[in-house]
Amino acid sequence: MKSVFMAAVGAFAAFAASAEPITIVDQRDRTVTLDGEAERVVTIPIPAASMFIAVDGGTDRLVGMHQLSKTAIKGRILQRFYPDALAIPSNITGKGFSFVPNVEELLALEPDLVFQWGHLNDDIIDPLVNAGLNVALIKIGTEEFTRKWLTIMGAVTGKSEKAQAMIDWRDAVMAEVRAATADIADDERPRTLYFMNYLSKLRVAGGRSYNNFYIDLAGGKNVAAELGMFAEVGVEQIIAWDPEVILLNGFEAKLSPQDVYDNELLADVSAVKNRRVYKMPLGGYRWDPPNQESPLTWLWLSMILHPDKFDWGMSERIDRNYQFIYGQGVTAEDIQNILRFDMNADAANYDIFNDG
Repeated sequence: MKSVFMAAVGAFAAFAASAEPITIVDQRDRTVTLDGEAERVVTIPIPAASMFIAVDGGTDRLVGMHQLSKTAIKGRILQRFYPDALAIPSNITGKGFSFVPNVEELLALEPDLVFQWGHLNDDIIDPLVNAGLNVALIKIGTEEFTRKWLTIMGAVTGKSEKAQAMIDWRDAVMAEVRAATADIADDERPRTLYFMNYLSKLRVAGGRSYNNFYIDLAGGKNVAAELGMFAEVGVEQIIAWDPEVILLNGFEAKLSPQDVYDNELLADVSAVKNRRVYKMPLGGYRWDPPNQESPLTWLWLSMILHPDKFDWGMSERIDRNYQFIYGQGVTAEDIQNILRFDMNADAANYDIFNDG
């Protein structure tokens, strides 16, 4: 019995010795040091939960997430891939788009690391730091920021090779799309508008948003580019912009293109008259914010904007890259669900995605 005990002690000592400290620099240039790989992680930024699952290859180390992260999983393909995700606590912030941490609930989860937004006010950060939690701050708005998320997540999980492979994929698709759209003249780029909110208020993506980045990359022209990150506007402004393509967010679950078509005030807007209003797809996460599947967003949107120019074979692309990201393939029904055929099937040119 003593020899078994001593062997166990020796094994533990060897493990402890091999658990080298991990140091990262977050997106506020703060140095964060962990004793070893993070075994219990909480993600407050909404896209971070599914990205962490993708990098780590499972849900075992994710012990808390924002409640809007869970709504993107429930009933969607990530629930089928990782059914245990629905059991992960999501009561760590307030309701809706609140990022104010519930410190008591977070402490109960005993996380090694908490991801929090770094571009918002310190009042969502200080309570975490004051509670003695390790906090890594991430920012949203650019593709470079998103790659940093992957790099940090890879480092703290010991999955840097997977994270780098995901970055390399982004590089390859970006180069592919950019080469295809680079010569599209300005007057041939459809005037495009993305609604971050529509049902509660009219809030659109401006020039500092991630949406602006991929609209430009895919060969469009963001009519709200002169605004900041996101801005509330009136119907009169939308009519004046006269967007040719309208993209609807994936956060308002009940929002559909029909809501826009039924708005009599927008009846003369080009996108409405020509039925070019599209609900953003939802796969492992919503495709509108930056996420682990963003290259698929870029390909999809370039086909939406230029159906006569591009056919990337989306069914095959989704299946191949889901096997890469999640280790699991998809069915034809999965692809219909991801691309939101329930809401988009009657939109102009959407039949180009029936390539399965």
